[in-house]
Amino acid sequence: MGKITGFLEIPREAPHKEPVAARLRHWHEFEEKPSDEQLRAQGARCMDCGIPFCHKGCPLGNIIPDWNDLVYRNRWREAMARLHSTNNFPEFTGRICPAPCEEACVLNINNDPVTIKTIEKSIVDHAWDAGWVVPQPPERRTGKKVAVVGSGPAGLACAQQLARAGHLVTLYERADRIGGLLRYGIPDFKMEKRHIDRRMEQMGAEGVTFVTNAHVGVNVPVEQLRREFDALVLAGGATKPRDLAVPGRELKGIHFAMEFLPQQNRVVAGDRVAGQLVATGKRVVILGGGDTGSDCLGTSNRQGAVSVHQFELLPEPPKDRPPFTWPNWPMILRTSTSHEEGVVRDWSINTKRFSGDAHGNVRKLHGVRLEWTQDGGRPAMREIPGSEFELECDLVLLALGFLGPEPDTMLAQLGVKLTDRGNVWVDESYQTSVPGVFACGDMRRGQSLVVWAIWEGREAARGVDAYLMGRTFLPASPEL
Repeated sequence: MGKITGFLEIPREAPHKEPVAARLRHWHEFEEKPSDEQLRAQGARCMDCGIPFCHKGCPLGNIIPDWNDLVYRNRWREAMARLHSTNNFPEFTGRICPAPCEEACVLNINNDPVTIKTIEKSIVDHAWDAGWVVPQPPERRTGKKVAVVGSGPAGLACAQQLARAGHLVTLYERADRIGGLLRYGIPDFKMEKRHIDRRMEQMGAEGVTFVTNAHVGVNVPVEQLRREFDALVLAGGATKPRDLAVPGRELKGIHFAMEFLPQQNRVVAGDRVAGQLVATGKRVVILGGGDTGSDCLGTSNRQGAVSVHQFELLPEPPKDRPPFTWPNWPMILRTSTSHEEGVVRDWSINTKRFSGDAHGNVRKLHGVRLEWTQDGGRPAMREIPGSEFELECDLVLLALGFLGPEPDTMLAQLGVKLTDRGNVWVDESYQTSVPGVFACGDMRRGQSLVVWAIWEGREAARGVDAYLMGRTFLPASPEL
């Protein structure tokens, strides 16, 4: 793969980013586009490793060495075809996936891994610019009708695969625009929404019908979908946020991250949001150290926060990969582009309570530092005596993760079986306990990555196709 000695001769070169001071003044993506020569050189670093562990790292099973080699050889159209053979939306994954493929790269044992994510994004951007990404309508229609509920990456991937199999697909979304968390969770500076819009155009030409403001189980009766469609796919995501049950939680100025982030996305899209929740001029505290917390951080800084603190309950991860963890995803300290833009990060912090002013607005966070130990092989925390502290704040954003799908309305009305963790149970074909009803994505597996969502959507489409037709010719994803 690539140039035989490329990994010995060529250093890893990550894409250049716009300076912090400049990018904080706008909401656009800020990574500079690498030249074709730079990308060919990076593709040349893909070594002939024998066993490409990047395949194991990628849930989609992307054929990474092949398209690295094709980019190195300047065969971009073939690289696009190879990339699209396993991934419906590489412009999404190339922007917001944390790149477990790079952690699994053989070079990452004792060197810097191949810039797989950058090459992936560049291939599909090159293809869009060249006009190679076109609708792929089916040669024949089956006459079967499928409803897909939820338009995040799982629902989009499932709908596209089913449309290409010849079924008539209607995609229902409870928000006013298609895209799920891609639209109203991911900030525009990480992924501009034009990438969703042009995929919608492609899918519309392939036969997918989009219905927005359609909250199935609320303003769209479940019984109606069961009557009108031959199969139903649940891809509504894991949207139930984890709350923080401490005194003072009821104070004004304490909000879930998903109350805060969608409003700014709407403003960027040109909407007017009455009483928008903003960080402008405020002392912000973000509770939660994951991607959602990072998105709240980048948004707060762009809105003009006075200061931002980000607290994590767990201890600070090591800066270097622990021994014997390759090719698995290592728990190490990760610094996002939003962290580069200004934040005070702290770990092993437990929030005990909030206090406010006479008007009911939050004004202080009261916390304590933790010490983490092992109790029978399991992590255990204890509060460090005398480590109590107070931090003045005006806005607290809870980015504590998600507990699973919302169990009332649609799921309750359908009567589908749930797992012990509260997710929707499915069999090996992604069919729920209710015949003809399928589920995929975060609704089935819990909060996860965009690559897993696309994989799940593709696999669920195979299950639906086989259920409707007795067999399926949709491509299978690799066994993981």
